[in-house]
Amino acid sequence: MSLKLYYDLLSQPSRALYIFLKVCNVPFEEKRINIGKGEHLSPEYQKIHPFQKVPAVQHNGFNMMESVAILRYICEEFEVADHWYPKDLKLRLRVDEYLEWQHFNTRLDCASYFFVNYLKPLLTGKPTNPQSLLQHEKRMIQTLDKLENVWLKDKNFLTGSEISIADILGSCEVEQVRIIGYNPQENRPRLAAWMKKVADETSPYYQEAHVLLNKLANKVKQESLKSTYVCKCSSALPYYVYDMK
Repeated sequence: MSLKLYYDLLSQPSRALYIFLKVCNVPFEEKRINIGKGEHLSPEYQKIHPFQKVPAVQHNGFNMMESVAILRYICEEFEVADHWYPKDLKLRLRVDEYLEWQHFNTRLDCASYFFVNYLKPLLTGKPTNPQSLLQHEKRMIQTLDKLENVWLKDKNFLTGSEISIADILGSCEVEQVRIIGYNPQENRPRLAAWMKKVADETSPYYQEAHVLLNKLANKVKQESLKSTYVCKCSSALPYYVYDMK
């Protein structure tokens, strides 16, 4: 098999790539990288991804990193439905608009709130400054509201009437904050409907990719985490903590 995906399903972009490859029937070899055990820090993996993050893809010996770039490559290299990344330049531009916007909005703000609300206290043993927490929460709420009121104002999906790679990336990022007990769908009916559509359109792989996240979210909700591992991951922030049981 010529394409290899190096991933951990607790990484948002890893889930997005996994779901996309599965739903598009692109054959690939699964290379699970357990970031909880530090497998991404091995010299062997560094040869594939110099920054030692996930995900990464290897195609016929050609190494790739950065999920957005990889998704675009797959859309061009393999036969996938046009709606994922349209050939029409105007339709493609709409997808690219979100892909560029999300780096410092959906991705950064959801990951930052997750970090300061949950991970930072675990890593430092100290509570997060309440003012800092409120600032990050405000930014995340503003971003989620922009998804609700701007991106999804008059569309079923982020960039049009059909699902695209933007939707898979976006939904996987929003899912992440559920780990800390925040419900991004509450009082956001368009966002809730959109996330359901994304899950339905990519079923059963969307649900499959989120099994571990759901398990962790339930444990955090029940305040029954018994052990944690600290590791570097491919989010906008450098550390990630999760229960491996």
